[in-house]
Amino acid sequence: MSRRANAAATALVKRFRRQRPLRAGSLLVTIFGDAITPRGGVATLASLIRLAAPFGINERLVRTSVARLAQDGWLANRRDGRLSEYRLTDAGRQRFTDATRRIYASNPHTWAGSWTLVLLPPARVAVRSELRRQLQWLGFGQLEAGVLAHATMPAAEARQACARVPGGDRSIVFVAAGSDPRADRRIATAGWELRELAARYRRFIAAFDPLRSALGPASDVDGESAFVVRTLLLHEFRKLHLRDPLLPEPLLPAGWVGITAYDLCRELYARVFQPAEAHLSAHARQLDGPLPPLDRATYSRFGGLGRI
Repeated sequence: MSRRANAAATALVKRFRRQRPLRAGSLLVTIFGDAITPRGGVATLASLIRLAAPFGINERLVRTSVARLAQDGWLANRRDGRLSEYRLTDAGRQRFTDATRRIYASNPHTWAGSWTLVLLPPARVAVRSELRRQLQWLGFGQLEAGVLAHATMPAAEARQACARVPGGDRSIVFVAAGSDPRADRRIATAGWELRELAARYRRFIAAFDPLRSALGPASDVDGESAFVVRTLLLHEFRKLHLRDPLLPEPLLPAGWVGITAYDLCRELYARVFQPAEAHLSAHARQLDGPLPPLDRATYSRFGGLGRI
């Protein structure tokens, strides 16, 4: 790796290490979701310790973090003597599937002009709060206390999302269309904190844009540095992009900075993807042997890695 690229990767690690509290578990979730899941979703504890080392996360912190993720239902443990491996639980795999659909997706270029609306049911505060949290995680915006809206999710999918919360199947879901583009843009402004999101996207661009000139061809990037860049790039981007409702472009402010951030992430991710995979193959295993080959569907991330 070039000296400039190595310095940029080191700066990213230092930036990550300055975060307080240092969320090692969150970084391991990124590693599992972005790198381990497409390679079978299973890795030994020793592999996770090796992969986390360049980020300054020691063995004790990895052990504590994976144990907590298992306790929270994300991971399941299998032992063979003194060795152990971790795999995604069914619930954890579903969470990753839902998240993956959004993390690597761009804003739709067109819009049909209709909104999917959810009216929360008359229920206990805890039920309504959990419904609201789940729907907002899926990109819904809150227009009023019990009214949420989504610009692109089909009504049937919204009903399924509501039904996953006990008592949520009593929600009323329907589709409505307006006839005034200005009113649609006012809904977008009211339902989502786009100004705050834009500020966070600008900070992301400031942190990662120097890599655009620092990174050379993929053949010049060493595997460990590529894995560090890919992981921290996705780690920071997913925290933003999962907050982004991914509104269609007709509903967004002109020159929406989220699209610029997406394009930057897409470009950098593609440039370090292959050497990062080589690092993963060399340093991660399952109890039964090497990681399986990469799921070919992974190449469709960011609209197609092969076309960048």
